[in-house]
Amino acid sequence: MAVPISERIPNNQEDMYRSMFDAFSSNLRVAMPGIIQSFDPVEQTVTVQPAIRERVQDGKLQSSWVNLPLLLDVPIVLPRAGNMVMTMPIAAGDECLVIFADMCYDAFFSNGGIQNQIEKRRHDLSDGIAIIGMWSQPNVIENYSTTSAQLRNLNGTQYVEISDNAVNLVGNVRVNGNPL
Repeated sequence: MAVPISERIPNNQEDMYRSMFDAFSSNLRVAMPGIIQSFDPVEQTVTVQPAIRERVQDGKLQSSWVNLPLLLDVPIVLPRAGNMVMTMPIAAGDECLVIFADMCYDAFFSNGGIQNQIEKRRHDLSDGIAIIGMWSQPNVIENYSTTSAQLRNLNGTQYVEISDNAVNLVGNVRVNGNPL
């Protein structure tokens, strides 16, 4: 049943400001979980389906839940610094956290360095950045090590482990290279 117009009109300044803030914040994007649909290893971007539906209201004040659109050409975040980077085999179905930039970053993404903002956008769905590695409870890591750092496969059969007193290589180990 529709809410009578008299109940939708703010009757004091506090209600008016609350209503204005609610309208503003309902369009503000900060972060949300997503599910990778595809990975482009050349451009190193992903297509992401936001994993939270949004409730929308039509002109007749009827509400329904809708999927947000696919986010296309989303840059990825992986550990990278200096002359080193840790890559991962990103695949469809992987979960991630998408954060939304304060401003349009198109010029920076295309050219690097300090750039002017091309469009006046803030916290827009088109300015998402995927942080790979977030996961939901159905996808928790089994046998998570609380005493060492590990680079491992999910089932724990292959890993490199660094603890306080040892470095362990577990699984099939292949060494290629030249002696120093």
